[in-house]
Amino acid sequence: MNNITDTVKHLIIINVIMFIGTLAIGGQAFGENTLFYDWFALHFPKNAAFQPWQIITHMFMHGGFMHIFFNMFALWMFGTAVESQLGSKKFLFIYISAGLGAVLFQLGFYYFNYLPGYNELINGGLSKDMVVQALNTGQTTGGVTQSQLVILKDLFQIYHASMVGASGCIMGILAAFGMMNPEAKLMLIFLPIPIKAKYFIPGIILLDVISALTGQSFFSPSNTAYMAHIGGALTGFIIMWYWKKTQFNKNRWN
Repeated sequence: MNNITDTVKHLIIINVIMFIGTLAIGGQAFGENTLFYDWFALHFPKNAAFQPWQIITHMFMHGGFMHIFFNMFALWMFGTAVESQLGSKKFLFIYISAGLGAVLFQLGFYYFNYLPGYNELINGGLSKDMVVQALNTGQTTGGVTQSQLVILKDLFQIYHASMVGASGCIMGILAAFGMMNPEAKLMLIFLPIPIKAKYFIPGIILLDVISALTGQSFFSPSNTAYMAHIGGALTGFIIMWYWKKTQFNKNRWN
């Protein structure tokens, strides 16, 4: 069993404290009705609930016991190995950078879907105030066509979307682990067949891409932010690729 490294231990402690805060402060547990969630989950930037600090704090928030358990289990398992090989500073750099990459991809995906519909509503004669009111309240005044109602319903989901979890960070760590340990054999809990990391990790990322494009969930809950997973993994890969090419003695990667 891996001995936990210092940075991984501290990250797990912070995540657990934030999870307890979500349960303890303000309203229902696990979600949108807690003050803690409102303050620290990442909200869509057009929503008044968005605050700049949420770009970082959402990485330490989780939506349920299973969510935090599996993320912290993966952080312990892969993060300990990566920190042992890279050191705490480089490990933490990848971890936070992957989280930011996850934000960039997920918000970019939201805006990609939000802006065409918003512009269509404005070009169709609705005022900005009418659109904002409808998105804030879920209610519309007269003069809204059926097709515009359909668009507003889709935009409402994005407008009130929130993002929590360390999954983007961990996907970056997983990508780093795979690049440093390509021959390591990994298994899914429900599919106990050993697969080399150099095949396993790209396979997991490919499934996330398919899920993001089709909406079909394979292993995760349907509300999983798949684009965040992809952004985190790609960020971790790019950082490790750059370091491998420019900074590290190749003997360390054998």
